[in-house]
Amino acid sequence: MPCNALPPGDSQLVQIVNAALADSARRSAAWLACKPGCSQCCVGVFAINQLDALRLRQGLEELESREPERAAGVRARVRDCVSRLSPEFPGDPKTGIIGESAEEKQRWNEFAPDEPCPVLDPATGTCELYEFRPILCRTFGPPVMSEGDLGVCELCYDGASDEEVAACEMHPDPQNLEPALIHEAETVTGIRGETIIAFALK
Repeated sequence: MPCNALPPGDSQLVQIVNAALADSARRSAAWLACKPGCSQCCVGVFAINQLDALRLRQGLEELESREPERAAGVRARVRDCVSRLSPEFPGDPKTGIIGESAEEKQRWNEFAPDEPCPVLDPATGTCELYEFRPILCRTFGPPVMSEGDLGVCELCYDGASDEEVAACEMHPDPQNLEPALIHEAETVTGIRGETIIAFALK
């Protein structure tokens, strides 16, 4: 498999996550506020894995082949973002890998909370690589269990009871496919650890 090729199982993972999102959205009815142009979850950096990074790079390559001007806009925003974030990046700014030391983890918790995602089109508030977005982006909004808590977007489920929120819980990867696919992506690329979207696309 070429070093930039996604593991074959990634398409299955994406289909499963997308189906889980659609099912949760159906159960959520009007409580789910997510819609094109709502981009609150696209502001503030977050960690992505090497499988997500591969998927994003593939998406940008496809965008370049279809709409080179839009892709050039993404590339320009990526360059600007990397330039802004590199001096204070809590890890290795050359590789874009987030550090694992206690000090770096502390810095990560406070890092770039107001930085918009470089893949976000500032004119429309929509994602330029939507079909190739990270798994986390596909699960933000509906209730998802994380570290023992059922988390939801603060814009969603306004007025819903705890029981109503729980009834809409999303189970994004019930077969636990992602960890093995991340390992495969890291093995193929030789890059291990988490990064952020800007560094994944630089």
